[in-house]
Amino acid sequence: MIRQIQTGMTVLAVAFITSGCVSTGTFDKMQAEKNEEIKTLQQQKADLEKQKSDLVQQNADTRQQVGTLEQEKAAMLSASQQRQQQYDALVKDLSNEVQKGQLQVKQYQNMLSVDLAEQIFFDSGKATLKPGGKDVLKKVGDALKGYENKVIRVVGHTDNVPVAKSLQGTFPSNWDLSVARATNVVRYLQEVGVPPERMVASGRGEYDPVATNDTPEGRQKNRRIEIMLIDQNLANEMQTSTK
Repeated sequence: MIRQIQTGMTVLAVAFITSGCVSTGTFDKMQAEKNEEIKTLQQQKADLEKQKSDLVQQNADTRQQVGTLEQEKAAMLSASQQRQQQYDALVKDLSNEVQKGQLQVKQYQNMLSVDLAEQIFFDSGKATLKPGGKDVLKKVGDALKGYENKVIRVVGHTDNVPVAKSLQGTFPSNWDLSVARATNVVRYLQEVGVPPERMVASGRGEYDPVATNDTPEGRQKNRRIEIMLIDQNLANEMQTSTK
């Protein structure tokens, strides 16, 4: 179009000059107006080309974002399916112990938890593993060996009844008792083949109850060993946040 305007101007210029119908000043004015029109059209063309380029880039960015979201969705679905499979496998491996009420298996978003009944593993006020408790714990250890992408956190819990005075020389408080029990569980799991670098032992004493301490039944529920299988990435985030 711009080339047509320029050609038209040339033809008009020749015609006007040869015919003598316009003055030089008038012709210059017409030529300036046409030049301005050409400049405007060229700018419009440049703007349209830029808009086209921007739209092409936006389209590419949108496709990339859609692709990223689809990958994230697929990863989340895969992780969810993996967690469910791990939970089902753990429940299956420990089904006899679950049915006997010796332990419970719970599923959370980024972790699995095995709650062990305290009375099966320890005598009151003591941290030494009972033979029957070792048998159950060995089964738990065998089940845990396959979870190489998990950090195994063993947490001891007690009720709020103070340690007997006769035992306070060994365990001054419930907190000391809970830590000792968790540590002994970790040591035994190491003996049955669970890698020690994947395990963490800690105690919460009476400060994380799951039931009331006002009844014998509630206190019994609070006396427990909790084994938590935590995703490695989540464990790293938790460790970083505490620094």
